Amino acid sequence: MSLEPGGAHQDTLALRLADTAARPPRRAWAETTLTLRLPGPDEAEVSRLAAELADRVGPAVHPYEVAALLEAEGLSAEVIRERYGHPNIFSLAAALYERVPRVFPEPARAPDPWRPDTVRCLLRGLLFALPGLAYLLTAPLWNPGRHAAGPVVAGIVSWAWGQALGHRAYLRMVAGRREAGRTLLAGAPLGAAAATAAGAAVAGGSAVTWAVAAQSLYLAAAGILLVLGRERLLLAALSPLVAGAAVLPWWEPGPVIRTALPALALLATLAAVARVLRGAFAAPAAADGGAVPPLRRSLPYGLFGLAAAVLVLLEGRAEPYAVIALTVSMGPAEWLLYRFRGLSVTALGAASTPAGFLLRSTGVLGLCLTGYLLLLLPVALLTGAGPATLLLLAATLWTALLLQAFGVAWPPAALCAAAAAAAGAVTLLGPAAGPSALTLACGLAAGALAGCTLWILGRPARHA
Repeated sequence: MSLEPGGAHQDTLALRLADTAARPPRRAWAETTLTLRLPGPDEAEVSRLAAELADRVGPAVHPYEVAALLEAEGLSAEVIRERYGHPNIFSLAAALYERVPRVFPEPARAPDPWRPDTVRCLLRGLLFALPGLAYLLTAPLWNPGRHAAGPVVAGIVSWAWGQALGHRAYLRMVAGRREAGRTLLAGAPLGAAAATAAGAAVAGGSAVTWAVAAQSLYLAAAGILLVLGRERLLLAALSPLVAGAAVLPWWEPGPVIRTALPALALLATLAAVARVLRGAFAAPAAADGGAVPPLRRSLPYGLFGLAAAVLVLLEGRAEPYAVIALTVSMGPAEWLLYRFRGLSVTALGAASTPAGFLLRSTGVLGLCLTGYLLLLLPVALLTGAGPATLLLLAATLWTALLLQAFGVAWPPAALCAAAAAAAGAVTLLGPAAGPSALTLACGLAAGALAGCTLWILGRPARHA
């Protein structure tokens, strides 16, 4: 011990300083005790929670979203401290946000509003061709080879009238089935009478006149069933024709049965129409009767029907079997019209610029049109006149129908009418040049219609 003055005091101060240095400061000591009281995060439990919530934590763009998720899961502050070892919900949320990789899944794809009914489309194509079995059954009774002018003229009138009436009925369908049924009931008999009168004017005898009347009446009745979506009922009505044609290779039915089977099919079709219209009239009427569209809106559809009938007739003069194939193909053609609309909606969602959508729309048009022509290619290759005429005619009709499906009526009607007028005039003046004239006319019309389709339907506004 020092004997100097103040030595004892200095020794005591040194001991105090030494003792203070040996102990941590009060704040550090407090933090140490806090750390000892709270255990570290339980990595296993946090990992398990991250795995359970990965699908919901991955799309989060901020830890606060994860905190809201944890709160929605009902995790209390006590559970967060004791089970997961985090002081609060925000600390646990930050740990989960760092642990789970960011994932931004694509939104769920909406169902295709233009998904086609494949069975219905194929059935409609079959129904367009089945009435031809009536000519197969009744041909020996009225010799259609010599008296074909009457049914042909009546068929052209029925086609044109049916296109216009069908369009008008679809417009009235917006107001209700009752209004559409009234339109069909008023228009179909007038169309049948007009077609019968036109066909009878060039018919070569009473038997042909009866055939023309039956054909016109059937086409008017079948149009009603097709517009109102009763394809299966029409198929059932045509079953006598199918049964009669099926036994022809093994059995000669005779004049009575050859006449009775088509008559039975016609009566069954008329009965089906009466039943369907009765159901349509039972539907509630529109409050204000619905707005009646002007007749001029359906005029281009009738003009297209007239032009299409003439073009098909000109093709049938050279290749009747090609016309049968073209008629049956109307079912797949309708299916592809739906697919074009569905694929265009998909392209609209994928494109980011108008130019990009135009490029995609061009691809969609090429895909659908090529698919339709490939379907007809085997028949076209088997025809004696070569495949070009049939394929160009099919392309003309399909692109015209595509534009009509989007409410564009006058351009396809005018282009098809011009092609029919040009090919028909050349055929009348020089029958030998008829096939080549039809090929050229259909080629020009198909090219113009394709360009018109891209110009009009290549814009996003048409598909929005």
